[in-house]
Amino acid sequence: MKIVFATGNAHKLQEINEIAQGTDIEFVLPPQGFEPVENGETFEENSLIKAREAARLSGMISLADDSGLCVEALNGAPGIHSARYADTAQARIDKLLYAIKNANNRKAKFVCAMTLVDEGGNILFQTRGECHGDIAKEQSGLNGFGYDPIFIVEGTSKSMAQMSEEEKNEISHRGRALRKILELLKHTKII
Repeated sequence: MKIVFATGNAHKLQEINEIAQGTDIEFVLPPQGFEPVENGETFEENSLIKAREAARLSGMISLADDSGLCVEALNGAPGIHSARYADTAQARIDKLLYAIKNANNRKAKFVCAMTLVDEGGNILFQTRGECHGDIAKEQSGLNGFGYDPIFIVEGTSKSMAQMSEEEKNEISHRGRALRKILELLKHTKII
């Protein structure tokens, strides 16, 4: 069974297909022309916008995620603007580290909202996964992407970028949200 994963990010697609291994589901990229306008005010609203656009273009069941980093010292920023916080991945990390350089509270969480829609864009499931931790004072690790090099996972001394893909997928916000979707699919007759 193929489900469109509403992203243009090949790394995200690879990550969710790794998490879904052992199921009979393969996630594929949306057709050309996938350019949703993410103007929602929450992760859930943006994931719904992306899922509906992918379903409209493909005529297939579609899954979308919207995710980001929420830092307590920044009142939840960058939040839904995580990918647009600065122009490049390194610039986003630098800007965030500078913004909290004097903060005592470095608590943060990665949030992932996922929405699964049918071919007509009707919501089948919505779920959320979170991964809690702290923002490091400097980058470490070479794996992952985005803010992974500065996010120290709660209960560990490792940044997400120091973890193997398997370790990260087990505890990540995206892994947690996707496993809920996969579990729901396993126990329903939707597909």
